[in-house]
Amino acid sequence: MGLLADSQEGGGKGSSWVGGGVINSLIRRKQVDSVHASSSGHQLAKALSVPHLIAIGVGSTIGAGVYILVGTVAREHAGPALTISFLIAGIAAALSAFCYAELASRCPSAGSAYHYSYICVGEGVAWLIGWALILEYTIGGAAVARGISPNLALLFGGGNSLPAIIARHQIPGLDIVVDPCAAILVFIVTGLLCVGIKESTQAQVIVTTANVCAMSFVIIAGGYLGFKTGWAGYELPTGYFPFGVDGMLAGSATVFFAYIGFDSVASTAEEVKNPQRDLPLGIGASLFLCCALYMMVSVVVVGLVPYYAMDPDTPISSAFASHGMQWAAYIITVGTITALCSTLLGSILPQPRILMAMARDGLLPPFFSEVNIKTQVPMKGTIVTGIGAAILAFIMDVSQLAGMVSVGTLLAFTMVAISVLILRYVPPDEVPLPSSLQGSIDSVSLEYGKSGQGRNGEQSKVKVGTSMVDDKPLLVKEDASDILNEENRRKIAGWTIMLTCVGAFLLTYAASNVALPSSLRFSLCGVGGTLLLSGLIVLTCIDQDDARHSFGHTGGFICPFVPLLPIACILINMYLLVNLGTATWARVSIWLIIGVLVYVFYGRTHSSLRHAVYVPAAHADEIYSISVSSVA
Repeated sequence: MGLLADSQEGGGKGSSWVGGGVINSLIRRKQVDSVHASSSGHQLAKALSVPHLIAIGVGSTIGAGVYILVGTVAREHAGPALTISFLIAGIAAALSAFCYAELASRCPSAGSAYHYSYICVGEGVAWLIGWALILEYTIGGAAVARGISPNLALLFGGGNSLPAIIARHQIPGLDIVVDPCAAILVFIVTGLLCVGIKESTQAQVIVTTANVCAMSFVIIAGGYLGFKTGWAGYELPTGYFPFGVDGMLAGSATVFFAYIGFDSVASTAEEVKNPQRDLPLGIGASLFLCCALYMMVSVVVVGLVPYYAMDPDTPISSAFASHGMQWAAYIITVGTITALCSTLLGSILPQPRILMAMARDGLLPPFFSEVNIKTQVPMKGTIVTGIGAAILAFIMDVSQLAGMVSVGTLLAFTMVAISVLILRYVPPDEVPLPSSLQGSIDSVSLEYGKSGQGRNGEQSKVKVGTSMVDDKPLLVKEDASDILNEENRRKIAGWTIMLTCVGAFLLTYAASNVALPSSLRFSLCGVGGTLLLSGLIVLTCIDQDDARHSFGHTGGFICPFVPLLPIACILINMYLLVNLGTATWARVSIWLIIGVLVYVFYGRTHSSLRHAVYVPAAHADEIYSISVSSVA
């Protein structure tokens, strides 16, 4: 076990912000939050259990889209095989859920995917993930809020039935339709989130329960009608797969986005009473419940009406109306409204916690890291989030920007899967310690240098490595053959993970881009497929790192079928990212470029790791214990 003391400050003597300093800042990694990591200010309230997490997960996932999506996908892609499309999409989402469950239990932090990327990949990638998630939650909340007022109008009798003060209005001379109702709803939800996590989650439970009841009505009443009338939608000459298996798979790619939202559960990690047990249960149970509800609703709806006769805008209401149950439209509209309200809560809830995590790490101003003493929530961050989402909901038709919401989620899903591979094969073997502990680090270095033994009397391989300022080794005492074998294994695993990701990108890009010349397209597919398959074989054959057993908080959920499951997750998410469209990526690129500038001119220079001293993870506890004893 080596002892390595590296200073990450500035990137070394003579480095400039365009040189080694920037590279070093991009790849520096933080420590898993633990009993040693002290956060400034007050802590978040530990108030959530499994039922609360399930409510957050289901409420964030099941939006109003399911009430429309079943008609669109059945008519254009899947036909009666819509249920299988939902099942395949649910299995694909479960791959990401498994990865989230392991990292959430090992590294329970409010930062979610941002936090995992910071620990496993580096500060630069973590910043881009956090910055993309900020965009996702802001636009997602605004888009959901804009969808509530039309449904409220339908509930009360029509498009112009809302009071003038909250109804939509077009500003004369401008192509802007303002929506006061959407802004008011965002402010109400923001105020509710400021009251406290327990109170806001209880409201989420109530609203989500109402939505599930509406879906249960569709399932039960629709099932009764189906058995009574003979399931006309399944008795078609075109069969169960009118668009073929390709159509069913295309439907799966479309309905996959109906499962986005369960990752909101991970953002509440610091507020969970028993995160090692409850977070994996909450993520898994919410995803399973959503998949079951989606499949049962689709079974009923496509059975009541032939897929080609479905109304693409109101498929469920029209299906019941065709059987003489026009009044069911009111129940379905209530379900749509409650689904939108629960999704609005789930969209605004995670963002202040992402902002708080980034501010704790110094990448954003400390304003966002403050936790209210009384309510124990990041109130300032919540208010800023609410104001931003309310302004967007009030003045902008964000439907054209809805695709940008998916970018942040899919990037996060991809990085979480990559982080699982890194954790298993090349977990960080160095952890950053505050420079204030330099005395304790020197003490341990001196002790190992004199005795050549650990504190338990065992022979130890010691390495006090190179400083970023001084390139001369301070002390080296190690078993060369063992260290060489381990270093070779880590190098092989690291390069294999990187080349596997490159192969997944080449394969998905070439397979999706039909405009490429056929020879180039098939060549890229061949290269990508070879890299992907080779990576899977190599990672399956080599040993996983022993340090994985003690990495982070132990005793939680362990992702199965590694490396197959994370690699499949990476492949699926990259395919969906590539197919989001050029216009979506052009808009997202503008936001990401802004994020790069903010990082270069603020985040990099204010990072909490800029003065950190890196030591081997195996010696961190020893150094902390010496520090505590010296203070005592």
